[in-house]
Amino acid sequence: MHLQEYPLASPPVQERAWLDSASPAGGPADDIHDFAEEHSAEDPELTALAALGFSKPLLATLAERARRNGTSIENELLHSGQVDEAAYYGAIARFLRLPFIETIDPASIADNPALDTQLQRPNQIRISHRHRAPQVAVVPEAVRLADFGAALSAMPLLGRDLVITTPSAIRRAVWQAGAGRRVRDTVNRLFDRFPAFSARIVLIGNQGFHAGIGLAALISALIVAPLAALLLLHVLLSLVYFASLLLRLTALTQQRFGTVMPPAFRLQHGPLPCYTVMVALYREAAVAEQLIASLRRLDWPHSLLDIKLVCEADDRETIAALKTLSAGGHFEIVEVPPSEPRTKPKALTYALGAARGEFLAIYDAEDRPHPQQLREAYQRFRASPRELACLQAPLIVTNGQDSWISALFSLEYAALFRGLLPMLANAGMPLPLGGTSNHFRTEALHAAGGWDPFNVTEDADLGLRLYRLGYRSGVISRQTLEDAPTTMRVWMGQRSRWFKGWLQTWLVLMRDPRRLIREMGPAAFCISQLTIGGMLISSLLHPLIIVFMALGAYSMLAAPADDIPASVLSLFVIDTINVFGSYLVFLGLGLGPMIGHERRLIGWRWTGVSLYWLMTSAAAWRAVLELRSRPFFWNKTPHHPSGKRA
Repeated sequence: MHLQEYPLASPPVQERAWLDSASPAGGPADDIHDFAEEHSAEDPELTALAALGFSKPLLATLAERARRNGTSIENELLHSGQVDEAAYYGAIARFLRLPFIETIDPASIADNPALDTQLQRPNQIRISHRHRAPQVAVVPEAVRLADFGAALSAMPLLGRDLVITTPSAIRRAVWQAGAGRRVRDTVNRLFDRFPAFSARIVLIGNQGFHAGIGLAALISALIVAPLAALLLLHVLLSLVYFASLLLRLTALTQQRFGTVMPPAFRLQHGPLPCYTVMVALYREAAVAEQLIASLRRLDWPHSLLDIKLVCEADDRETIAALKTLSAGGHFEIVEVPPSEPRTKPKALTYALGAARGEFLAIYDAEDRPHPQQLREAYQRFRASPRELACLQAPLIVTNGQDSWISALFSLEYAALFRGLLPMLANAGMPLPLGGTSNHFRTEALHAAGGWDPFNVTEDADLGLRLYRLGYRSGVISRQTLEDAPTTMRVWMGQRSRWFKGWLQTWLVLMRDPRRLIREMGPAAFCISQLTIGGMLISSLLHPLIIVFMALGAYSMLAAPADDIPASVLSLFVIDTINVFGSYLVFLGLGLGPMIGHERRLIGWRWTGVSLYWLMTSAAAWRAVLELRSRPFFWNKTPHHPSGKRA
């Protein structure tokens, strides 16, 4: 594609007056000369915008908004919906008597790592041509427009190789020009920088050796002394299960006394930083309109909002659906080149380098976040030490009435996000984060290496990695609404992926247990073993605990009442407490924080909790098998607009 001077198309009605007044002769129009002169000494930005023909009342409104938000008047103008970006910079080009280009051929851009700075602040880029001299495409700022014009007047040859373009044109060209390099770096970055933290290798050498030795020892013990081996396995499993139960019982106790969820911050207004919001999308055309509507409701100045919709480049349906919505200047579609592994964390890490915000939030395609969630997270960050790197918002399921699966899922989310995670945060323990509504300090996210492209439960992995690197995580109170799977097939696919990722995370943690204890401390080490390892073991072996309980009951019924062995009775009691105690704590943690409306949606479906736990065990075993055959396969969960689920 060759560069051509951009002919301004017919602008919207509200733009025509000022476009016409931006005279091709190069000077400000006569009817605004006095206004320009009035502000020339005190505010060059107002002078430049007045010279382009914007009205005094509009500039006064934008100036007040810029003062309130701590931004520039030009930035507020471009995000106000009053002017099209291409029309605005086309008028500047005419004002300066320079060519304007709306598109830049990526093949004319020489790629290098420094080029990525233009993704965050696009201001100029060198364009090479085969048969003529190179050009520099620049994005003038209104505040420097007078100086720019004066330089062109004093040195006419300066403008010979200059063209005016838009920030969006530079970003599009840079994304495409550096796509191959960037995707390679995305896939390899964490492994090259922190190989011990990467799940790229499922089992390292010593882990495979010890796993083989342990399995061989267990099989040998079951052959040589089956009763003694089963008794030892029974005792160990019961103790692990009971420890996990005590952890959740502690969260239930704190929840009952109102010490779990933090009080909502009283929101204050004033200058704000730039906030990046990232959403990874794949085959999500059905929810595109709902997503854009939800993100538009976020209570944050558009001029300080950097929303990146991260799509797979070959997912043309989703990209087309997003483009037709014309979301606004604070939205950007990022296209990730097809490459393995095809995972959400790889897509997020690919876009991370372009994040302009001091803080960064992650949402899923079907999310409906509370409009003031960003403000609460920001105020919490501002009031906390820099070690606080991440805040988790609670996720609330809104379709508990659709099926018994979504009802139990709703209870599970309430127990986790409004019970267990707040308790861990209050205690300063590591948090296995949820996959959405995470708010980060962007610098901490960069320091931690971003997300692991090879971990299919990247949220839990990142929460524990941040802790190992000296950061801490907390929770906030303003929620995000979600819909849960309603069918067995969708639920099983999603849950098996989660278990596979938790297995990956636990294997990464246990590559060097002594190092892990040094990094986390003994208490956090034990908690992480219970929240990840204990959860995995209890899910995998839950049916075995039920079998042990049934065998204990049979043994006691078959023996005389005064001749029941103490060991049999003790294990039966522990098994009974483990099974029924787990069910009761699950229900208590889930129902406790729910409002009456949520409980009415669930109704009597909570009675399926025992079957739900057996389903969880089946998903865990499926994950174990899949970890060997397809360790990085991302089982996509289909989403539908709220209230229109299939």
